[in-house]
Amino acid sequence: MEYISETVDTIIIGAGHAGIEAALASARLGCKTVLFTLNLDAVGNMPCNPSIGGTGKGHLVFEIDALGGQMGKTADKACLQSRMLNMGKGPAVHSLRMQADRVKYRLLMKQEIENCENLSLVQAEITEIRQKGDMWQTVTRLGAVWTAKSVVICSGTYLSGSIIVGDVSYSGGPDGAFPSDGLSESLRKLGVPLVRFKTGTPPRIHADSIDYSALEIQEGDRNPEHFSGYEEDFGAVADLPCYIAYTNETTHQIIRDNIHLSPLYSGRIKGIGPRYCPSIEDKVMRFADKTRHQLFVEPMGIDTKEVYLQGFSSSLPEEVQLKMLHSIKGLENAKVMRNAYAIEYDCTDPLALCATLEFKEFPGLFGAGQFNGTSGYEEAAAQGLIAGINAAMRVKGKEKIILARNSSYIGTLIDDLVTKGTNEPYRIMTSRSEYRLLLRQDNADRRLTEIGHSVGLVTDDAYEYYLTKKKHIEDEINRIKNTSFGPSEKLSKLLEKCGSAENRHGVKMSDLLRRPEITYDILAEIDEGRPNYLTNREKHAVEVEIKYEGYIKKELAEAERFKKLEEKKFPPDIDYYSVKGIRAETQQKLTKFRPASIGQASRISGVSPADISVLLIYLENYRRNISDNSIDQTDQ
Repeated sequence: MEYISETVDTIIIGAGHAGIEAALASARLGCKTVLFTLNLDAVGNMPCNPSIGGTGKGHLVFEIDALGGQMGKTADKACLQSRMLNMGKGPAVHSLRMQADRVKYRLLMKQEIENCENLSLVQAEITEIRQKGDMWQTVTRLGAVWTAKSVVICSGTYLSGSIIVGDVSYSGGPDGAFPSDGLSESLRKLGVPLVRFKTGTPPRIHADSIDYSALEIQEGDRNPEHFSGYEEDFGAVADLPCYIAYTNETTHQIIRDNIHLSPLYSGRIKGIGPRYCPSIEDKVMRFADKTRHQLFVEPMGIDTKEVYLQGFSSSLPEEVQLKMLHSIKGLENAKVMRNAYAIEYDCTDPLALCATLEFKEFPGLFGAGQFNGTSGYEEAAAQGLIAGINAAMRVKGKEKIILARNSSYIGTLIDDLVTKGTNEPYRIMTSRSEYRLLLRQDNADRRLTEIGHSVGLVTDDAYEYYLTKKKHIEDEINRIKNTSFGPSEKLSKLLEKCGSAENRHGVKMSDLLRRPEITYDILAEIDEGRPNYLTNREKHAVEVEIKYEGYIKKELAEAERFKKLEEKKFPPDIDYYSVKGIRAETQQKLTKFRPASIGQASRISGVSPADISVLLIYLENYRRNISDNSIDQTDQ
């Protein structure tokens, strides 16, 4: 039996990483918000790897922080180990990864939500969503009807979730949680397109049952980085070591002998899994020439003996999993606390969404996270933040924000989803961006803090801190470009020590810094005008901006061309079938996807450069006709 509960501004369904950012953003922007979760003890849970960041993903966390989001700040406080990845490569792909205390992270996030003004946290399962004019209603399993102007669906892998291990399959969510069983049918009736995806997770093993002497140790960085924009806010790191183990030919033979029992290969699993995070049986079968695969042995927290075995996800029967595990050096006596499993779940086709993450056909209904077909905590949080901001903007009657792909990895992620769609769980990677050198971790605040402050999520204090940092960087770059060193014994000795070519006629400091073997700190030996107030992050930013100035300028020029295409907007009522000169296939795709701009149309699969040229001419003629009509009306 239903009963009318409350009317709020924004409803968030699901309290995972997407739901948390969406709810906090909406509430911090002054909207009365309710966050529904299936279980209060699962708020901010990490059902898979206990880490935040990684290649590409670290960029997202820096961007979330720059916009005023929460993930990076909480990760800093729950950090067990901090490592900057890809340091042997250029700064465009440097990516921070933090091993996190899973329980502490969850508790800190729950506290953040509980203490947030305008935000209510409620344990309830939403089984129905329905439209009431320009408002939305959600109904709980117990019959409570909540009404709101905006609704954000952040259902993760819970939506009609199904756990699969060998020939055993049952309804369930991650970590033994209940699934959300009623909502899928309600969404289908509404007309929301749903697809079926799959993901998996490795076993958790008891720390005391591992022979660490047989494993490779993996220490954290000695001078650990952090995600938060405030350098002085970074506390002490627990600095727990991680370890590396390896599969072997015995492991692989066990898998080959039992592959017929894999639900992935027998056809029991129907959902599409992530290409970039395959199960161990999938890796062994696909890469038959590999004699071993790397596994990462990672602590789950300070106050638990659970250890996560990254790279060993599986849906093989439990007995086979144990044989595989015990064949690995160092894990011969490993005791399993949670077995590996696969999970299938419903999610939406992201092509049904606008770049604001609002459904094209359902104003006020938004999607974020794995519900949109992505994988990963960071991808989820990034979408949740944007969906939460835009849900609040709808309530306030203000213009929603759209991040362009040349502005951020968040923009790239969302643009890929809504223009190209995805036929597998989407994962962000630095290779997905055409503007990697512009979208570095070290300049995330300089790219996005202005937006975060204008929206209202970045506080005035944080904004002042950012402005000071920005000025320090600009002033130092200017000083370096206007500083020269004459020929001297000190300069000669420095260049000789660095193995750098000698300069007998004097040299600009900026030219010296562009040499690969010369760093900003090395130049301190001869740089008497160096300011003493620069932070490590400011020094790093200065060095990168000068070293890669030529490449950065080229990418800026390309980004400017991209911006011009994005500014060429289609009229909302355009009939693509009336545009002469484009192919029938293009007319069908443009009609289906309804791109907002020429730039967006150019990224739709199957739309050719010739089609874009025709569309550009069409828009120019359209603009002229509008202008001519305006002149005619003025004359009258």
